[in-house]
Amino acid sequence: MTRRVLLGMLTPSSNTALEPLTTAMLAGVPQATAHFGRFRVTEISLASHALGQFDNRKIIEAAELLADAKVGAIAWNGTSAGWLGLQADERLCADITAATKTPACTSTLALREIMRSRGHKTLGLVTPYVDAIQERIAAHFGAEGMKVTAERHLGISANWDFSEVSEAELTRMVREVAAAKPDAITTFCTNLRAAHLVDRWEREFGIPVYDSISTAVWKALRICGVDPRGIRGWGRLFEQN
Repeated sequence: MTRRVLLGMLTPSSNTALEPLTTAMLAGVPQATAHFGRFRVTEISLASHALGQFDNRKIIEAAELLADAKVGAIAWNGTSAGWLGLQADERLCADITAATKTPACTSTLALREIMRSRGHKTLGLVTPYVDAIQERIAAHFGAEGMKVTAERHLGISANWDFSEVSEAELTRMVREVAAAKPDAITTFCTNLRAAHLVDRWEREFGIPVYDSISTAVWKALRICGVDPRGIRGWGRLFEQN
């Protein structure tokens, strides 16, 4: 009998993009399935109530429920470390593992790992976020050796609304940051319907694009000992283990 690979994904409550995209992505790895746990996230801003959504205690409650499903990894499929600092995700992973005895990862820490392992130094940043959030992300990424040399953002704060950004709008933003020729581009938000467009963008612009939903899947599979190269048609990220 083929070993089942169960991936736990922590999901913002108002997110409608990552679940269908993750499920479609995993069609190339039939032994792997994704299982989702939600906690409340509705607004992305630097207001105190919005920052409070990412209290680790709330996230760990959702992680503990995922652990009941005996998942092999628990991924925070979100980008909050971009504005909270990557150390926030490092602490979250440690707290989840301590509480659940399950290895943990995040979209943002996976992006950093990919950038470092593939020798990328400069980054094009595409998000739906407001100015203050975008500025924080660029500063935190720069401190981690990922210099943002081009960026586009949309000034949206309602998390649900991110999933309404059109394919044409996303392509415009990616095209504009690609003109600066960064080493890589990230579509940085797990409620953007972007991951399925990455392969086309990479062929058009000749630059690797790392989507936040994709980085979470890539890392969770690796934690579970599964070669992510089984995923095809979703970009260069999955072309090497």
